[in-house]
Amino acid sequence: MERRRYLIKFYYIGSGRYFGSQRQIEYETIENYLIGSLLKKKYIEDIKTSGFEVASRTDKFVSARGACFSFLTNKALTLMEINSMLPRDIGLWAFCEVKENFSSRFNAIYRFYKYIFLVPEKKEGSYPYNLKLMKEACKILEGHHDFLNFSKREKKSIKTTRDMLLSDFEKDGKFLIFNFKSQAFLRQQIRRMVAKLLEVGKEVIDLEDFIQLFDTNEYISYQPADPEGLILWDIYYGENVHFTIDVKSYERMLQYFSKKFYTYNLKQKLFEILQHDDIS
Repeated sequence: MERRRYLIKFYYIGSGRYFGSQRQIEYETIENYLIGSLLKKKYIEDIKTSGFEVASRTDKFVSARGACFSFLTNKALTLMEINSMLPRDIGLWAFCEVKENFSSRFNAIYRFYKYIFLVPEKKEGSYPYNLKLMKEACKILEGHHDFLNFSKREKKSIKTTRDMLLSDFEKDGKFLIFNFKSQAFLRQQIRRMVAKLLEVGKEVIDLEDFIQLFDTNEYISYQPADPEGLILWDIYYGENVHFTIDVKSYERMLQYFSKKFYTYNLKQKLFEILQHDDIS
């Protein structure tokens, strides 16, 4: 079989088990598991000649549903064969054959992230966030801006201007679900944008203070939002890239999600009951 490049969609659940997605020698990471599975099932012989490339890198505790990577192989592709070597919190579920020089990283048209925020409950009083102000702040983020003050400072000099295609959120019960689309994001950019949007909602800062963050002459240091709320939802490559969903792999993913949903709902109810004082 001639050598072919495949673009793969995969999911993973961020946890303390993984030190982010990017491969590291001394720590367990998402990439380490992917590469190990490809090697064990003889899809690649070594990393140097495999053309292995992940489209996006995420920090520790960040999850993904539609992350992508690509690689070259001489072997016919069977996703479940690779999945059999992966832990259940990582899984491949769709694929597409692409040109040999295709870059899963640089050919991406946009990356789509969601951020889930659980609004703290208040026993009395009004809703704790001014959603109207937050909507206005979201729209301010859209367009071409320098996001230096919305990112983690890097040791090396990098370009910090980005085009934000979408910035919004919706209220879903106890949660606020933020949506962000851009061709590329800076490190911690989404978590820092969310942190400042929440400050606007709490009226800790006003819209003028928020706009001032685009002034890169002044360095502003602050904590980003919790990484556990962040999900790499999808990566879009245009109309010419058509993914085929592998049925068994997709079912494997949904079964895992369903099992975890049940477990965590049970735990949530348990801790809700444990907070009550009416022990008899």
